[in-house]
This record gives sequence, structure tokens and C-alpha cells, in this order.
Amino acid sequence: MAAAAAGLSWRRVSSFTGPVPRSRHGHRAVAIRELLIIFGGGNEGIADELHVYNTVTNQWFLPAVRGDIPPGCAAHGFVCDGTRILVFGGMVEYGRYSNDLYELQASRWLWKKVKPQAPSNGSPPCPRLGHSFSLYGNKCYLFGGLANESEDSNNNVPRYLNDFYELELQHGSGVVGWSIPVTKGILPSPRESHTAIVYCRKDVGSPKMYIFGGMCGCRLNDLWELDIETMTWSRPETKGTVPLPRSLHTANVIGNKMYVFGGWVPQSAGGEISAPDGEWKCTGSFSYLNLDTTEWIGLISDCQEDKSNLLPGPRAGHCAVAVGTRLYIWSGRDGYRKAWNNQVCCKDLWYLDTERPLAPSQVQLIRATTNSFQLKWDEVPTVEGYLLQLHADSPVPPVAGIPGSGVPETSVLSSQGSGCSLHQSPQSLPSVPYPEMKVDHPSQTNNLIPNNVQVSLSSNSKVEGKEKVASPENKVTQETMKNHADATGFKESNAPSLLPVCTSSAQTSANVGELHDLDKQTVNPDASVSSTVSSTQTMVTQQAVKTESSSTNGAVVKDETSLTTFNSKAEAAETAYVMPSTRVNTGQTNDSHSSRAPQRPPAPVKTRDRRWYDVGIFKNNSAVVSQFYLLPEETLNVNSKKEGADVPDYRLLKKQDLFPGTVYRFRVAAINGCGVGPFSKISEFKTCIPGFPGAPSTVKITKSVDCIHLSWEPPSSPSGNILEYSAYLAIRSTQLQENPSQLVFMRIYCGLKTSCIVTAAQLSNAHVDYTSRPAIVFRISAKNERGYGPATQVRWLQGKVTATHS
Repeated sequence: MAAAAAGLSWRRVSSFTGPVPRSRHGHRAVAIRELLIIFGGGNEGIADELHVYNTVTNQWFLPAVRGDIPPGCAAHGFVCDGTRILVFGGMVEYGRYSNDLYELQASRWLWKKVKPQAPSNGSPPCPRLGHSFSLYGNKCYLFGGLANESEDSNNNVPRYLNDFYELELQHGSGVVGWSIPVTKGILPSPRESHTAIVYCRKDVGSPKMYIFGGMCGCRLNDLWELDIETMTWSRPETKGTVPLPRSLHTANVIGNKMYVFGGWVPQSAGGEISAPDGEWKCTGSFSYLNLDTTEWIGLISDCQEDKSNLLPGPRAGHCAVAVGTRLYIWSGRDGYRKAWNNQVCCKDLWYLDTERPLAPSQVQLIRATTNSFQLKWDEVPTVEGYLLQLHADSPVPPVAGIPGSGVPETSVLSSQGSGCSLHQSPQSLPSVPYPEMKVDHPSQTNNLIPNNVQVSLSSNSKVEGKEKVASPENKVTQETMKNHADATGFKESNAPSLLPVCTSSAQTSANVGELHDLDKQTVNPDASVSSTVSSTQTMVTQQAVKTESSSTNGAVVKDETSLTTFNSKAEAAETAYVMPSTRVNTGQTNDSHSSRAPQRPPAPVKTRDRRWYDVGIFKNNSAVVSQFYLLPEETLNVNSKKEGADVPDYRLLKKQDLFPGTVYRFRVAAINGCGVGPFSKISEFKTCIPGFPGAPSTVKITKSVDCIHLSWEPPSSPSGNILEYSAYLAIRSTQLQENPSQLVFMRIYCGLKTSCIVTAAQLSNAHVDYTSRPAIVFRISAKNERGYGPATQVRWLQGKVTATHS
């Protein structure tokens, strides 16, 4: 099949929830992020409800609209500008058309009837249906349609239009008025039920509007171009096979392609039929026009359409919406059944991924244990799963005892551009010297896709949308930086580098949110997170910086007043243990840690293990990794999985546990109907060395008149008795001018209590970090008999703050 050859993989949504709208034709739809918003259309009466479909949760719902609710209409203009939708014209009942303009503020589901000014050089648009209504910038472009020449709606005398209007919008809400642009060139012939899209090439900044097909007594397949800057009409020359004449089709732009689906076409494939009563049929044909080269490419021909249940059936008057690079098609009519003399409307919802997905963000660390990682990455829209891979570095060698220097009152954080690992001798690791970490959304699910070799998910198994974080007042974004401190990370000036570097892009998440300014105690749910960095070695990141470096920056303070900073370059050990006769490909990752004690691999190999092993395919953007799968020995010569490569059957593979104190590198790729996309940048994390306390959790901030109250919960894994907690505040320093990425922390509390007071005097000296949104940074860590463990980092959002970086 040509569809298969073209790499098409249509998916029918077979499972959804909520009130499903009745099937129809002549409706219109737009997308706001992951939501499809459908309005109007008809099938035994014109529909007046507004239906919304969440493409992430597969849920239909009827929003509670209010305001100037428009009457039902069909074949109307429907465009989306941010979160507002504009509706113009359409048929409100048989023979009676509208020229009313309505605006829907979708953020509040509020309708408003708007009255634009009439054009200065003519009359406003007359009532019509089947027109095109296209948005570019702050203007909508109205072309053509069908008017009723008779004043009596029962006496329908069609008049095809080719008038052209421009509607100027006000910012945010409301409109200015209509105008009739003066155009050059030959105007397209009158028509209705055509399509119009706007496209602007990246290399040539002039936006173009393209009109294709339509009906004017006979159906058309001509293509027209309007240069919006010069207002010049032209007929571009095209290559390839032009689709059959059609009307009531759809056209959508994704990338540089205009995808044309369905519509009414000639019954015979003999080209254009001029007779109005010619034989016509609905089609399921599918083509695209490359808008950069103006070449037509056929994907599904008319002769294929009824031969497979793997393709959407023939239809016209349907709606098609692009969500990212995915095209959705819903309902429409499939033609007349002459035996019954009625039209049948389709009830199905389909989607097609037109391109491989983009690379996800770097893998981010939420928390590490001795034999597992909890990881997350940013969601990629409209994907069906994620392929996570790792490769292992050398295990950490035994750490010799070096006298400790205690926890300093202040520490300097030194972090190079792409993030860093901090090294220090054992028993001298302060709780706070970790570079900044980025706050991100929490992710609470793992949901491995079990044994799904083809990675084709049914629609009801897609990820359930961004989870709402229940962030009570006074909660703060925590970034718990798992650094079993004393056993890792930092290196004193007189101490040798004992551990391999562990850099990470640990933008992690948990269950708390950043707080806004000092006067507010509400949580910003868009910035909720706790991050953890592994404790055997400081796995840290500079905020918003991707890390693949292997250099380390350490910082210690010799006494309570003086700050001593030093940077040391320490390359990670080049030896790596190779798993016996394995290339690892993991398919299933257990949420619980394996009870089996991992066996050490036989011998180190001089060069790093550069093979990438699959950790598995995950439905959601998070994973708990405690094992990976081993491939047969004959596959060992394959060094990395290429995009779109076959996924092995994980049920046939052996598992391998993670080792304590070992550096692992991770990358992730998204999967959709087109296959596996490109991999993310590499992140590097280390499993913990046992014995150190975990990070404090659930940090809260309460504002009072002259101070704030900082409180936290003890570590969930204290690994013994907690001897004390230390809390630190990032303060202003002249060193920030020399190196803006270098934060200076002052200890503001040390004791057994799980709370402390931060005075106004201390806050007046706080550094406001502007690397993302303005925030004051706190860090809290716990100490047991073994030493200080990971620090929990808190970013307290400050709104509009003017602070001197001194």
C-alpha cells in the first residue's frame, strides 16, 4: 500500500470517556494545546453545543459556557488566537445564513458577541456559509462562501462569492473592524466549501495564504496563492499529481506541508466534471502539498480507501485539527445511501503522526538509592511512549578515610557552564555546596509499557495529562539533592580525587511547589518540584543548564568568615565494567528494588562501555530504574540503537540489577506512530553508597510580619539517628559578579529541630536568583553518625523583585 510505503500509521481512537458528541458534518474544530474544541455542524438539526476532547486523557467534556452564547451553525468560520476563538457566519437554519461574529474566551468559557466596524471602502461581509476564515498575526482573512440571493429563506437562490475581507483583532479580546484590502493580480473565482491556510517559509519571511478547491456549480482543484505582505494573488505552478477536484475537504499545515483529506470528488477518476448533477462520491484520499517546493505527494489514493480498516473511511464535511505534528480527524458524512435517501455520518475519531517526535529534554533525577534511580523528563506532546536507555561507567572504588574539616558556616558554590560534580574528601562534605538545580513539574507515575514490541498503544492507554499537584499553601519547591555527602563529591585542596565525576542534569520533581513573593503563600503549580541528587557523589546541575561535562568544581570554607574557593578538574575513571556477554536492553523496570544482590561483573575493561542498553519503553515521562535487560552475545557488536530500530521482545531477555556507587548515563527518545525519534542529550547519575541519611522533605514556608518560618519533615530513610539539621540561605556576594553561576550560602540554622526562623535581617542579605524566575534559595540537609546526607533545595519564587547582584 502507498500509505504503508509512505510510512503512514493511522490510529483509530477506540476508547474514550465522557459525553461523546453526536456525529455530524459541517462542524468546525480548533486546537488549544492538547484540547480539541468542536462547535456547530448538523445531523438532523444544527448543533449548538461546544464539545471539547482532551487528546492526552481521551476524555470528552461539555464546558459550562456562559455569556452571549451563539446559536448553532454549520459551515461557519472558526479560528483560534491563543486561548480565544472567533466564530463568523455559517448556516443557522436551512436557507438562512449569518454574518454575526462571536468571540469565545476559552480560559473562562465565556462567549461574547462582537461588532466590528464596517469597512471604510465598502459594505461589511454579507451572511454566508462555506467561506474560509484564516488567522495570521492579528488579522483574520475572509474569502468567498455561499450567499442566499433570495430574501426568503425558504427560496434558496445560491450565489457563490469571491469577495475578500480583512478583520483586525485587538490584543487579547475584541476586534477593531473589517477592511477590504486592495489586491493585485487576478482574484480566485467564486467558490464555497474550499480550504484556506496560511504559511510562512522560515528562509523567506513573507507569509502566503493558499486556497485550494471548493464548489462553484462544479467542484474545483485549483490552487491560489496570496502574498499577504504585497496583497498579490497568483496561481503557483505545482509538480506532482494534483488531487481530484473536491469540496468539503480539509487542509491543515504541519511543518512545511499542507495535508488535504477527504471531501466530495468525481465518481469516475476522469478528471473535473463540469455538470452540476454529475456523479460524485465521498473520498478517503490523502495528499499533501510541500509548500516550499509546491509539489503534490499522494499518500492514500481513492482506490485504496475501502480496502482496509486501518485507514479512515471516505467522508466529507468532517473536521481535521493539527495538535503538534499529529493530525486528528473526526466525524463527517460518508455520502448518500440512495436506497434510504439519507446521508450517514461517521462516528469515528482518527489520528496520524506525520513526523517522528522531537527529542525529549535530558533525563532528570528525582532521587537515587543504592540500587535504583527515580527519573523523569519533560513530556513530549502527542507521543505513545518513551524509550529509555543507559550505559554504565566504572563502579566507585573504595574510599579511604580522610580527616574531616567539619561543616562550614558559609560555602561557595562553583559551577561551570554545563553543570558540575563536586568532589570532597569523606567526612567533610557540607550540606549545601551544590550548584543550582532547575525546578520542574512532579511526575508520580512510572507505567512501563510491558512487552510491547510494536509500541502501538491503544488510545485509552495514553498518558493521562499533566498531573495536578496538590500544593497546599506555604509549600515550596524542593530540589532534594541526594548526595550522601560525606562519602562523596567534594574534594578539599589537599585531598586527592577519589571518586569518578558524576554530572547530572538533575531537574527533578516531587510533590511541592515554589512559593511566590514574600507577601504571598500560594504555590505556583507550574513550578512544583523536589529534586534529588545522588549521595555517593554529588550529582548536581546548574539551573537550566544541560550537563555532559566531566569536570568538577569544589568549594570549601576554612572558617566562618573567609571564603575559599577552588576548582579542580578531575576526569572520571576511564575503566568500566562490562556486563558479562551482554548488551543491555531493558523492557521492564520494577518499582520495587530487586531483592537479589547484584553480582559484580568479572573484570574492568580499559575503555568505557559505550554500548547503550534499553531500560524499557515507558508510557509516561517517568521511570523507576533498578534493572536493565541483557541481550544475547551476538548483538554486542551493535553499539547504539538507531532511530526507528526494532524494539526487542523484552520477555526473552535476562535482567541485570544496578550496582551501588556506580555512574550511569541516561538518554531518552519519544515514540509515536512514525517510530522512535532522536535521543535527548545525555545525563549522568550515580547510585548511592549506603549509610548516609536521606534528604529532608516537605519543606514549607510561612510568612509573618517580620520573618519567615521554615519547616521540613525528617528524611524518610535516616539510616540511623539524626544528629542535627543544617539550613542554608543563598546570600549576595561580590563573587557573584565574577561568576554569576557561583552561589554563596550562609548557614542560618543548625540543630535537632525540624524548623527554624529566618529573620528579616537575614532575608535582606538574600541573593535573588534570576537564572530562571526570581527566587530566594534555601538548602536543608540532615546528619547522622556517618555524616551529612543530601541537601533539599528550595526555590521560593519572588515575583517582580529588584535586587542588586552585589
